[in-house]
Amino acid sequence: MTDAKHWDGPPIEAWEPWSPEQVNAVLKDAGVPWAVVGGWAIDLFLGRETRHHEDIEIEIPRSAFDDVRLQLSGYRLHAVGDGEVRRLGAVSPLPVDKHQCWVLDEAAGKWRLDVMCIPGDAQIWRYRRDERINAPREWMIGRSDSGIPFLVPEAVLLFKAKYGREKDEADFAAALPEMTDQARDWLRNALSRVHPEHAWLGRL
Repeated sequence: MTDAKHWDGPPIEAWEPWSPEQVNAVLKDAGVPWAVVGGWAIDLFLGRETRHHEDIEIEIPRSAFDDVRLQLSGYRLHAVGDGEVRRLGAVSPLPVDKHQCWVLDEAAGKWRLDVMCIPGDAQIWRYRRDERINAPREWMIGRSDSGIPFLVPEAVLLFKAKYGREKDEADFAAALPEMTDQARDWLRNALSRVHPEHAWLGRL
């Protein structure tokens, strides 16, 4: 966001993310469904850290935002999107046109967590970019050996397929050998719908 239209809070260089274990400690009593997503989800699936992570992301159903905000009451939330980072008031809702929220540790001046609000609920997981792609949440959420919830790799890679960044290619290469035939089939079918010309289709 080097050309941000509006920016509240410290610069992007101030990202010093929590570890998955720290996120779990903060949210374990939230009482709502949440899961680590992005590159960290791939590493939790694999049981090892395969690369450096600049941030850490979780997803929650949008309906759970107020409960998660309460659990994060010691931190300041910022709505992110469309080239803006805007500080939210203590009880302000996340704007309906935004799905991303950064968590600021004001005492340290560091960004700690990226919260993604998605459609769906405690029972059904829905792909935010095409809600026709959905599944029971229990199918889409795994658990690390220490009990940290993470989005399964086929769903993580569906999001990452849009970008084709070096880290996305690395995550695909790391996860693919460990994915089941069922997981590969799910990703192949989903990619065929939203990215029918994607290079990954030939490798699945």
